[in-house]
Amino acid sequence: MDLISSLSIATSGLNAISSEYAITSNNVANSSTSGYVSETATLYSSVVSGQGNGVRVGNTQLNINTALQSSLYTQNAKVAAYTATSNSLAAVSSVQGSTSADSGSTATLADELGNVQTALTSLTSTPQSSAAQSTVISDANSLVDTIHTLASTYTQQRQATQDNISASVSTINTDLTQIGEISQQIVKLKIVGGDTSALENQRLGIMSSLSSEVSVSYTEKSNGDMIVTTDDGTQLPTRPDQTGLDDSSVTLPSSTWPLTTEDTTLTSSMYYSATGVTADGITTSGGVPAITLNGKDITSHLTGGTLGANITLRDQTYPQMQAQLDSFSYTLMNRFSSAGMALFTNGTAASTTNASGTVTTTDPTQATKDAPTGLVGLSSQLSVSTTYTDDPSSLATDGDTTLATTVLSDAFGTSSTYVSGSLAAPTSGLGPDGSQSTGYTGSQGLVALATTLTSNQGATISDASSNLTSATYVQTTLSAQVANVSGVNVNNEMAKVVTLQNSFTANAKIISTVQTMFEALMSAIS
Repeated sequence: MDLISSLSIATSGLNAISSEYAITSNNVANSSTSGYVSETATLYSSVVSGQGNGVRVGNTQLNINTALQSSLYTQNAKVAAYTATSNSLAAVSSVQGSTSADSGSTATLADELGNVQTALTSLTSTPQSSAAQSTVISDANSLVDTIHTLASTYTQQRQATQDNISASVSTINTDLTQIGEISQQIVKLKIVGGDTSALENQRLGIMSSLSSEVSVSYTEKSNGDMIVTTDDGTQLPTRPDQTGLDDSSVTLPSSTWPLTTEDTTLTSSMYYSATGVTADGITTSGGVPAITLNGKDITSHLTGGTLGANITLRDQTYPQMQAQLDSFSYTLMNRFSSAGMALFTNGTAASTTNASGTVTTTDPTQATKDAPTGLVGLSSQLSVSTTYTDDPSSLATDGDTTLATTVLSDAFGTSSTYVSGSLAAPTSGLGPDGSQSTGYTGSQGLVALATTLTSNQGATISDASSNLTSATYVQTTLSAQVANVSGVNVNNEMAKVVTLQNSFTANAKIISTVQTMFEALMSAIS
């Protein structure tokens, strides 16, 4: 091997070491960066006329297992969904009261109803006691207040989910179009053989963020472009050209493209209709905004992640809870009234008449109508009748306990006579679109109905919490597996630095030796 070849080999070695130093330094600097994939230099032997002539540096490679990475993205979406669900439902849990035996005053719906029952029982013993009469009214008001608090919490939390949906759509748009912008750069670099590893790493980091907002997966095309799809295969474009439009039609990145929705203030009578998108392409016939892509409603295709969880909470979970409480409120009114004591009303005084001259009543056959005519939102309008609040003595006129006794036996009765037929709680065809059901039988006593309602909603809250725990465990396990393949091991990187230092010293020594030999040769010639 001649001196020129030796010099070429040593010089190319120093160039390769310099490249590896840069990659190692970048790895260490990003060791704590979420979603970062460790990089490795690619070196090739340089051969000239069948003889080794050093090494050449190729494009940097990412240490990634695509299957593992995709599994982690899927799990990210699950954890984010359960987190959003659990956090939202915590507000409901906080107003349901405690079922703990050592919690003192538990203030559950069943407890408040039980207080009314106890007050009526006391009234039968001292019917002319103004204190006993006032206690019935006070406890009835406390029960109504509890119902109002629950209804208000459902409304507030449902509105919060709508606000969160709008925010998620904006975040998703930004992530998608950032991916599109980076992909443009990657495609251009690949055409000229440039190194795209840094851009690919940046793109994967954004994918990691996107996977927490909605459940997505991706595929890379041979030209370096990335195709992002939802769980059911619906493509989410990252650039206008992926939808047949000119890229100049949108300035990337964008928070308003490709998905579109709108802000709105929700009411209990509003619902989402997958088949009822109105002419503006966003608002549904039920009043709840859809999420559209190029004018097409894709709300049902957006599952998992923070967005998917909030859609479910908005369109299913809270509407069902509201329907359960509205059904209970109607049943409370109905059974007391049937027993002869219209203690609870739909917000209209028992003596008040409407324009037609008839008393305004709630009709269970009109369950999808707004209260007071229908059941929708009835729990928010429930009140204690002014007939009794203005004159508590009418609970036991002239000391007559017949009415109170009848209420205790009939309204609080548990036999089929008092809980079936027209006295059964409505259980299906509820909500403004008639799609809601309570999920339990309506042929129960009032106290049992209150307990079942609280237990049913408590189970929903508990499931969210336990699912979050399980999903987080799986996510941690997957993250560790991905880290073993793609993560940065700082100790290994530092060991690599020592090896590179040794290689640098060896190659530098060769160059120094060749230089000395050249100087000796030149001296001999001169």
